[in-house]
Amino acid sequence: MHSSASDGVFHAIADPNRRRLIDLLSDGEKSVQELAKGFDITVAAISQHLAVLLDSRLVSRRASGRQRLYRLDAAPLCIVDEWTSQHRRFWQSRLKRLQAYLDKSR
Repeated sequence: MHSSASDGVFHAIADPNRRRLIDLLSDGEKSVQELAKGFDITVAAISQHLAVLLDSRLVSRRASGRQRLYRLDAAPLCIVDEWTSQHRRFWQSRLKRLQAYLDKSR
């Protein structure tokens, strides 16, 4: 995925409400009204957050009668996993070196 796509994913998960929506959608498809039950914000605000998730392709939407159902597509989250794993390896390496130094100093 190119840079703007990864920027979109990181932007989408930067907000705690959107992360919570992702968590809720990991249990399966839900309508805006179902999602809104777990929040202290308006349905309109939930819809705005869902629009960001749609733009980043973390969520897809389908019509079912008059309802719009949202579904998680977690594939773009691989970008986040790859980025964090690079930093995890870096810090694990540093911490091992620090531990070796401390062990030698004793």
